[in-house]
Amino acid sequence: QVQLVETGGGSVQPGESLTLSCTASEGISGIDNMAWYRQAPGKQRELVASITYGEVKKYTNSVKGRFTISRDDVKRTVWLQMNSLKPEDTAVYYCNADLQPLNSEVYSNWWGQGTQVTVSS
Repeated sequence: QVQLVETGGGSVQPGESLTLSCTASEGISGIDNMAWYRQAPGKQRELVASITYGEVKKYTNSVKGRFTISRDDVKRTVWLQMNSLKPEDTAVYYCNADLQPLNSEVYSNWWGQGTQVTVSS
């Protein structure tokens, strides 16, 4: 069964760094767009960063210059390097990707289970 598994969340102090990773399970034949979203308590889920198959990257304004998204398709993995973390970055972070399962001719959209990031002094 296709799934996305996230790791790397945790609790840090303001100004510190974390790296999130998200790996797609085996059993896929293609990966298209990949992205990280986050959802803070009482707020809607928002797009944080995205990266296309051709590695075109986009970021929401609040994380530009602090976060970096990257991918390795051989490893079926996307990362989110988060530097200079702020309390307002506190949220559950979700991986999202368009994956083509084996024996399928189409891509479908998949979500990870989410990983908590807490930034607090």
